[in-house]
Amino acid sequence: MTTTSEMRELSERFNRCFESFDAGDDLFADDTLFDLLPPLWRFQLQGGGTVFTDQLRSIAEGRPTLKVIRTLVTDSGFATEHEEHQDLGDDEIVARRMCMCEVRDGRIVDVTVYCNGGWDAALRARHAKEAPMLR
Repeated sequence: MTTTSEMRELSERFNRCFESFDAGDDLFADDTLFDLLPPLWRFQLQGGGTVFTDQLRSIAEGRPTLKVIRTLVTDSGFATEHEEHQDLGDDEIVARRMCMCEVRDGRIVDVTVYCNGGWDAALRARHAKEAPMLR
């Protein structure tokens, strides 16, 4: 049984992967299933943390920083929502993600990531004009 504080620590380490591209040796099980859902697509990867961090590194356009919106501990893991910012110098790409992680024996064994894609300044301006947020 993993405690709430252990789940929160795993969540913090998971979220840091998006900035550092490093999962360490004990965050993910060696056969973790990564089910990744970017806009209009879906693909899966299986393996340890390097499989996941290599994928993150391959899609990075700038130096990412993360703002964790919330993390909820579940019966079998955690759900975390974050917003990623990538500074491209003359623009910034922003992506928002919802991640569901299942944990067994203190390691993440299953990850599902839903992502809204990278929004540049023009798309964020269009969105603000056409669909202003209430909160």
